[in-house]
Amino acid sequence: MPIELDVERVANGGWCVARHEGRVVFVRHALPGERVLAEVTDETTRFLRADAVEILDPSPDRVTPPCPFAGPGRCGGCDWQHASLEAQRRLKAEVIAEQLQRLAGLETKIEVEEVPGAPDGLGWRTRVQFAVGKDGVPGLRRHRSHEIEPVDACLIAHPEVERLGVERGDWHGATGVEAIATSTRERAVVVTPMPRRRVAVPDLGADAAVLVDEGHGHVRAARGRAALTERAGDREYRVTGSGFWQVHPGATAALLDAVTEYAAAAPGDWALDLYCGAGLFTAALADAVGTQGAVLGIESDPHAVQDARHNLRDLPQARVERGRVEVAMDRLGVERADIVVADPPRTGLGKDVVTRVAALDPARVVYVSCDPATLARDLSWFAALGYPLADIRAFDAFPMTHHVEMVALLAKEVI
Repeated sequence: MPIELDVERVANGGWCVARHEGRVVFVRHALPGERVLAEVTDETTRFLRADAVEILDPSPDRVTPPCPFAGPGRCGGCDWQHASLEAQRRLKAEVIAEQLQRLAGLETKIEVEEVPGAPDGLGWRTRVQFAVGKDGVPGLRRHRSHEIEPVDACLIAHPEVERLGVERGDWHGATGVEAIATSTRERAVVVTPMPRRRVAVPDLGADAAVLVDEGHGHVRAARGRAALTERAGDREYRVTGSGFWQVHPGATAALLDAVTEYAAAAPGDWALDLYCGAGLFTAALADAVGTQGAVLGIESDPHAVQDARHNLRDLPQARVERGRVEVAMDRLGVERADIVVADPPRTGLGKDVVTRVAALDPARVVYVSCDPATLARDLSWFAALGYPLADIRAFDAFPMTHHVEMVALLAKEVI
C-alpha cells in the first residue's frame, strides 16, 4: 500500500530523504519539496527504501523524463531524468557539500560544472554495458536488481554507440555486451560469454571490432584489434578492450585541465601518479616535469599497465609499474614526491594509502574522485596529517545520473 511522504532533501546515491512514522525513507523518482505517494521497495530496522509512484505536489524543477524506460521499477541507469539539468547539478552540489560537511567537517561552496559535449544531457555515454538474459535479449539492469529491463535504445548512449544496434540483436550465450565508440571514431563490442558457451555475434549496424572477454583480465580479438585508440589533446592513447577511459566525450579534457592546473608541475619535479590507468595524467605530468624530472605511475590492471607503457614510450622520464598501490609503494622504495596525483576507484584511497601519501611529504596532492562519500572520508584523514583541502572542482560528467567527478587540491600545511 503506497504511503504519503513529504520529501525533504537530496541524499547521496540518487535518493531523496523523507520520514514516515519515525523512520527515515530513502525515496527515488522524487525531488526535494515534493509531496508524493511512494511504494516501499525495501525495509530495514532503521529505514525504508521506496519509489515515488505518484506526484501529488510537484517541484518546479520536475520535467517529463525523456526516456520511456525511466521510472519506478524500470531501468536503473538514470536517477534524475525527472529533474531539469540545472536542478540535477544543484542536487549533486548539495550532495557533495553535505558529505564534505558531515564526514570531513568542511563548509565548502560547490558548483557542479557542465561538461561540454551533451548540452541536453543526452547522447554522451561512449561506453555502455548491456546485460543479456537467458533469452538472448539485451537490456539494462533495474535499480538494485539483477533483473534486466529490455530497451530498444538508450538515450544517454552516444550516437556512435547506438549505430551498433546492440539492443536489437540476439545475443544468446552471452551474459553481457559492452558497446564502445572512441574519440577517434573507432567502434567495438566486447562480448562476455556464458561459461563454455560460444556466442554468434548478430549483424551490427556499423563496422566494429568484436572482442571476447574470456575472464581473469583476458580479452581476445575475434574480429579487428583488441586495442582501441583514444585521443586527448595532441596525444593518442591505446586502451585495450574494456579498459578505463572517461565515458563522457568532454570529460577527459575537463579533468585533464583541472588536474594539470592543480598539480602545477614544474621542470625537475618528481611526481607520482597513483591508479594511473592508461597513463593520461602520467603523460601530462611527464610533459611538465621534463627530462630533468621524473614521473612514476602505479596501476594494478595488467592490460592498463601495458597500454600505459605503450602510450608513454616517447617520454623517458615516465615509467609505470604494476601492483596494488599500497604494496607497490613499499616494493619500489618510494620515499618522497613533490606532487602526487591519485585517481582511485569508487572505494577511494583508504586510510593506509592516505597515510603513505602524506608520509612522502609532497607539496601538493591532487585527488580525482567519483564518489563524494569516500572523497570526504579521505579528505578528513589528509587534513589530520597536515594536508587540508585547498580547492575543489566538480564536473557533471554523467548527466541524468547521480554520479559526478571531482578534483580536489590538497596543499601541505605550512607550520
